[in-house]
Amino acid sequence: MTYIGRRGVLAGVAGLLAAAGAAGPARAVEAARGRRARKKAAAEFRAMWIASVENVDWPSESGLDAEDQKNELTALLDTAVARRLNAVILQVRPAADAMWPAAREPWSQWLTGEQGEDPGWDPLGTAVAEAHARGLELHAWFNPYRVADHTDPDRLAEDHPARRNPGWTVPYNGKLYYNPGLPEVRAFVQEAMLDAVSRYAVDGVHWDDYFYPYPAEGESFDDDDAYARHGGAFASRADWRRDNIDTLVREMSARLRSIRPAARFGISPFAVWRNSDHDPLGSPTQAGVQTYDDLYADTRKWVREGWIDYIVPQAYWEIGHPAADYAKIVPWWAKTVAGTGAALYVGEALYRCDAGSSTAAWRDPAELSKHLAFARGYPEVRGHVYFSAKQVVADPNGAMARVVADHYPTAVPPR
Repeated sequence: MTYIGRRGVLAGVAGLLAAAGAAGPARAVEAARGRRARKKAAAEFRAMWIASVENVDWPSESGLDAEDQKNELTALLDTAVARRLNAVILQVRPAADAMWPAAREPWSQWLTGEQGEDPGWDPLGTAVAEAHARGLELHAWFNPYRVADHTDPDRLAEDHPARRNPGWTVPYNGKLYYNPGLPEVRAFVQEAMLDAVSRYAVDGVHWDDYFYPYPAEGESFDDDDAYARHGGAFASRADWRRDNIDTLVREMSARLRSIRPAARFGISPFAVWRNSDHDPLGSPTQAGVQTYDDLYADTRKWVREGWIDYIVPQAYWEIGHPAADYAKIVPWWAKTVAGTGAALYVGEALYRCDAGSSTAAWRDPAELSKHLAFARGYPEVRGHVYFSAKQVVADPNGAMARVVADHYPTAVPPR
């Protein structure tokens, strides 16, 4: 999950109030519509991300014994229940490794401190059982292509697939990635993820915003050889790269529906597909990153093709942000998912809620609650996901407690 720092709310509320105050038959019709809308809204997705990479949320540190790791995990699940959430998104493949006894990849270093070392228990299996016992959905969060936060294959576990197949990897900006342009890599990463899906009753498969890596100034992602071998049918390298990611999404969608039909497939991208000054179909934003152009992730296409069941754009800006206004991003995504069958959940930057923030909006304990109030004006928005779990626990600036008090008076089922 990338930490990104990047007014028509009153007008919208005024419009709703005006409509509610209309007289005669029209008022009765609107009231009936309102009752139906409220009935449909009774079920909503309320979730938090639990990041394991670099021990962001869990475990709190590498090397804890199995009982302490388990206790920390169940405490997070208990917090989710206490905050009236109904789902957790647990990172179980943070970097080409595993939070379960995987058939194809080593145990994650974030458990024991040593990649490949057995932690003495099954975190994913336990998480599924404990979440379900509490009435929570458990969505398994995988990162498809990140291999390591360094570029030295010799530091990987001895039997690591990336170490056995060095031609699969590309060093970039001090990190190591699998090359999305290689069909054998695409097949392997799917098998690695589906190993977990086939063995555990997960409620969803979840990917974050890392496809091709975020651009770094002066760096080049060296996929020349793969492009020479596989890119001949495309007008440009960019088109080829986008097709590589499209193919991964499309294939994973079909395989997930075959292996575990009840599980849903969701992706949480950086929230800007394209700025409207690049593409008239884009959002009215001026973001420095566009997923279509910079990550080669055509997030709009995945929704409209029906390849994913839900999307969680990381709308990590305040209402009124000059380059990427929350109040402009949410309507754009609502319009994008309309009629597609894909659910829209909004990724919320709880981590930015800080009484000492340099941004006035984030110093306001009500900023996040205002986001939910605004989003309720768009029926396509069917929930929110909070980054991240440790902030749900810590409740910076009282922002999460305010959200619960204002919007989550009772527990509800997910969707």
